[in-house]
Amino acid sequence: MNLLSVLRPNRQASADDTAVTLPGSPDAVDVARSFVRVGDGYSTTLAVTGYPAEVGPGWAEPLLSYPGLVDVAFHIEPVPPPVAAERLRKQRARFESSRRHDAARGRLDDPDLDVAAQDAADLAVRVARGEARLFRLGLYLTVHAATARELAERVAEVRSLAASLLLSTAAVTWRQLQGWVTGLPLAVDAVGMKRVFDTDALAAAFPFTSPDLPDTAGDSGMGVLYGLNLHSPGVVVWDRWAQPNFNAVILARSGEGKSYLAKLDLLRNLCLGVEAFVIDPEDEYLALAGAVGGTVIRPGGAGVRINPLDLPPGTEDALHERVQFMHTLIAVMDSGDTTSASAPLPADEARALDVAVLAAYRAKGIDSDPRTWRRPAPLLADAMAALEETGGDAGHRVAARLYPYVAGSMKGLFDGPTTTAPTGHLVVYALKDLPEQLHPVGTLLVLDRIWRTVRSSQSAAGPQVLRMVVVDEAWKLLSTGRGGRFLETLAKSARKYGTGLTVVTQDGLDVLSTKVGRAVVSNAATQLLLRQAPQAIDTVVEAFHLTDGERAFLLSSHRGEALLCAGLARAAFYAQASDVEHDLIVTGPLAGSTAGRR
Repeated sequence: MNLLSVLRPNRQASADDTAVTLPGSPDAVDVARSFVRVGDGYSTTLAVTGYPAEVGPGWAEPLLSYPGLVDVAFHIEPVPPPVAAERLRKQRARFESSRRHDAARGRLDDPDLDVAAQDAADLAVRVARGEARLFRLGLYLTVHAATARELAERVAEVRSLAASLLLSTAAVTWRQLQGWVTGLPLAVDAVGMKRVFDTDALAAAFPFTSPDLPDTAGDSGMGVLYGLNLHSPGVVVWDRWAQPNFNAVILARSGEGKSYLAKLDLLRNLCLGVEAFVIDPEDEYLALAGAVGGTVIRPGGAGVRINPLDLPPGTEDALHERVQFMHTLIAVMDSGDTTSASAPLPADEARALDVAVLAAYRAKGIDSDPRTWRRPAPLLADAMAALEETGGDAGHRVAARLYPYVAGSMKGLFDGPTTTAPTGHLVVYALKDLPEQLHPVGTLLVLDRIWRTVRSSQSAAGPQVLRMVVVDEAWKLLSTGRGGRFLETLAKSARKYGTGLTVVTQDGLDVLSTKVGRAVVSNAATQLLLRQAPQAIDTVVEAFHLTDGERAFLLSSHRGEALLCAGLARAAFYAQASDVEHDLIVTGPLAGSTAGRR
């Protein structure tokens, strides 16, 4: 049977249109002049042969979002710099020769030729400086359909769509089998119809953009794939580092996938070179940290110690800041609650503490000279000894408060120098092993260390490395005075230190009903909402200015479905992870299974 007669039944078939059946598999693949039949389906491959002079970021997105079944294949081959420089030199010579030839014959200047010559000259300079490279790009569109008649309609639609983007297309006539192979994920270009692109033009061809969101592509180059758009065939890619601030808040009721989304966002930012600190109260980030070579610090675990008197490098007046921090630490130790951290010590005790701490530093050879700050810092036991020696009655009272943490039942966290330095691209503070009695003090030490590291990252030239601070189950901190103030301070000040705060919490009603909680949310340019409890939905709608449709979505969404709010823009998506990512970030009853995935 002539397959082309099905495509054009009113046309007399010619010998050139006769289908060619591959030997060895006559019922699997049939090749005709302008299409291929594979099994029960038909496909035609179009090669893009012409491009517009200028394109914007994500110009290929309409092709990817086409409602029919179309495979878009990019075949990219780098051109070695010496070859690129030689080809540009010859191209510039041809342009200049054409211009001189026209001038010698008295012809008017060709504007297109002048623009092309100028572009070639600019590109040659950029290639010579190493600011750009050349690539050979082959772009192929493989259109699929169930019948030959439907295929003809689909091909016409795709060619019209390509023409609207100023793309010229041509069917690979008599090479449809090669075209079909080229569209498969085999990294084989069997057609070989390529054009030369520079780095900027190739980067603009990146097809994954989100038309529902503000266009921030190219601002920082740090966009992260969140998932699949629920309202279009496209994806949701968001660049938090191109926003007015770098903070994000993830709000959902328990079990709806908020920690899953937070870990997915963290993992993909790590791939972009972002450094991160995580406060993990439930040991949910340990598998991820182990897979990416992160540092896990378990305050409360056997042999894990944190010295509150360590001096951070690169911080002005670090010595006196440590003395001031000791006042807060003593207040928390005395009250057992971070809500009392701001209560000042009596004047005589404050004086005794200042004198004793400075004496403990001097005993180790550390003074106001920053060059001495690299020496080993004194321990809490040294400060207690100095209190007993120089503080009089007031010093003895303060020393008595320190005794349980130095020589008593809670000394395990403080009876030695810091065992694990918070260094590396990912540092996870796992607080699950921290005893209840030590939880306020341990949390205070963790927050203090993170804040010191974030602040010390700033240099005179500005932050060199982007950082994330992920606080999971943030309601535990927002409900306490010191923890809540830390998050509020970090939310307001993190951007000038090149840092983004990610707050993950399930208690939306309580968080949004507090001043600190509202401040943290309002200072987050990236807001991610998953399914909400009916009791909290009205508060969430008011806080995030949601429409009735968005309200209904948050009440009926499935696990993993989220609403990204960025100013007035909204995008609903489903968090999508690869198999490898899923195994690293899933925890709880679904660990080790594919439940909840699409």
